[in-house]
Amino acid sequence: MKQIETISSFAGKYFVFFVIGASVFAFLKPEPFLPIASYVPILLGVIMFGMGMTLKPVDFKMVAKHPLPVFLGLVAQFTIMPLTAFGIAYLLSLPPELAAGLVLLGSVPGGTSSNVMVYLAKGDLPLSITMTSFSTLVAPIATPAILYILANQWMPVQFWDMFTMIVQVIIIPVALGVTIKRFLPTFAQQTEKAMPLVSVLAVLAILSAVVAANNEALASTGFIVFFAVMLHNAAGLILGYLAAAVFRLSPSQCRAVSIEIGMQNTGLGATLATAHLTPFAAIPSVFGAAWHNFTGTIVATYWARKKLDDESVPPQKKSA
Repeated sequence: MKQIETISSFAGKYFVFFVIGASVFAFLKPEPFLPIASYVPILLGVIMFGMGMTLKPVDFKMVAKHPLPVFLGLVAQFTIMPLTAFGIAYLLSLPPELAAGLVLLGSVPGGTSSNVMVYLAKGDLPLSITMTSFSTLVAPIATPAILYILANQWMPVQFWDMFTMIVQVIIIPVALGVTIKRFLPTFAQQTEKAMPLVSVLAVLAILSAVVAANNEALASTGFIVFFAVMLHNAAGLILGYLAAAVFRLSPSQCRAVSIEIGMQNTGLGATLATAHLTPFAAIPSVFGAAWHNFTGTIVATYWARKKLDDESVPPQKKSA
């Protein structure tokens, strides 16, 4: 088990490189990855099951004690990201499928890898975990509703079909993970150590399947989609931080909100796009999986070396 835990840690640390490698390989040799497409919802369910086993009751108590940061984060998550995606799609005149896919990427909840980045950035980790949890729970309503309002002009959006799928691949697996952690703590503790590795492998399988199904389209539209994802991610990181600063959250909370909003659940985006839009619409989420983790690592490294304001104040002056 110790060896699995070590491998899991290694896979999580260098996740972005695995994403790039798997995507390139699937692009060059798509045939072996095409059959994976039919298992994408199951793979996402496995990822969310692992997330459920990491949740603790204390994560939800924060809402009652400090509701403003969580509420602000949720509002920012489901306004900044979809609206900037909508604006970028129009600005770059993206084809309908890619425009809808970018808005979908902006409409999904925060990704679990954001929690790791917030920890490395010396941000408010409890706030990050709570934001991820609550945005995930709100997603069955928020994601299809926002997508219907903003992207229905480009592609037909079936609200209830998408709602049902999000419940099946996110809410039920998360609830199952929480239940097992509560009633089978020993089993959960042993399984939890291997879940990061399982999640990494599941994400790589999902992204490889999407790339394999769209390798020809990627060759012709790859640059413009990648540029759109870069702009979208930068907008989330910057505007997320500014929104938190406007409401006078602490520096550590600003870092958490920034990273949490800038990093989306790309696995969910790719899964929903493949199932309810088109496989081509999943391309923004594929690029996002690599780019979000790349920028997240850079931002986390920068902030890890930069002292928080309250860290730079001498102890005797803190209480003054």
